[in-house]
Amino acid sequence: MRATNESVALARHINAFLNEYAPSQKTRSAHTLKAYDDTLSLYIGFLEAEKGIHSGNLSGDCFGVTNIEDWLVWLMESRSCGPATCNNRLASLRSFLKYLGGRDISYLHLSQAASRIERRKVYAGKVTGMSKKAVNALLTSPDPSTKAGRRDIALMVVMYSTAARINEILSLKVEQLHLDTDKPNITVIGKRGKIRTLYLLPKAIAHLRAYLKDFHGATPGPSSYVFYSRNTGSSGKMSQNAVNKQLRKHEQTARVLCGEVPTDIHAHQLRHAKASHWLEDGMNIVQISFLLGHAQLQTTMVYLDITTEQEAKALATLEDENDKSAPKKWRGTDGGLSSLCGVRPMKK
Repeated sequence: MRATNESVALARHINAFLNEYAPSQKTRSAHTLKAYDDTLSLYIGFLEAEKGIHSGNLSGDCFGVTNIEDWLVWLMESRSCGPATCNNRLASLRSFLKYLGGRDISYLHLSQAASRIERRKVYAGKVTGMSKKAVNALLTSPDPSTKAGRRDIALMVVMYSTAARINEILSLKVEQLHLDTDKPNITVIGKRGKIRTLYLLPKAIAHLRAYLKDFHGATPGPSSYVFYSRNTGSSGKMSQNAVNKQLRKHEQTARVLCGEVPTDIHAHQLRHAKASHWLEDGMNIVQISFLLGHAQLQTTMVYLDITTEQEAKALATLEDENDKSAPKKWRGTDGGLSSLCGVRPMKK
């Protein structure tokens, strides 16, 4: 079927969004760029397979609310996508439609309509952490007499000791390691490009040095990935699937030593475990939130199942509500709404 002028224009907008606009203006994250690409691939595939859309009848109407809602149902029923995945796909499609409306005002209504589509309700599952005994059993499971074993020990020790996100650790390059300073540390780049400095304890430094000698030699390249894929070499980082595969292998050995080691272990549990252990050891929740790279303190509270009493203390730390001399905001007012809300009275 011969392509129409509108279908060609839409195809160009899709291509420009994926290959020009998103990488240069939206994000540098490879994960987010892949999400955009996957989303549009799935949506176009849905239109073609389920709606009979082809190059001869592709138009702006194909991105209407009804089609998008049908697509979300199709994702759940035909592709077994969960509510959270559907919400992520919807957010990516909305980003494209917003771009489309900015490039051609005749499509602006599509973005406005899509923004009103209800997100799927998501019930957040509780993250299962690990006890200190379980962590210790896991860290002693790899065979230190082999290169692979020493790599896995170094990786797990760094993951646990810093509580960094797995992608932050796997994205580390040699130039981000600062092991010869008074306070050895690593610099990680978190979500939205936020940079954090995470200090290392002697045990982590020792394992990291031994690993670097084994896998990078005497003079590691500054731009080499610290934990790299054996398929690509130091120019390509190790995948999260590869890490989780190794963790599950060591989990079986560790469970023989300690029955508290959870089944189907994954990298995020080490991050959660360290955060929980910091809390058990008396570290302030505000400090934990900073070390985890959370933008909001409330995220840390939910993440760690903080009690009401702990939450009150944390908020007191931030808002200085411990100062008993501070007047209560809702007392001593003239009874007017503006006084209650803390705004200037409207001029009459």
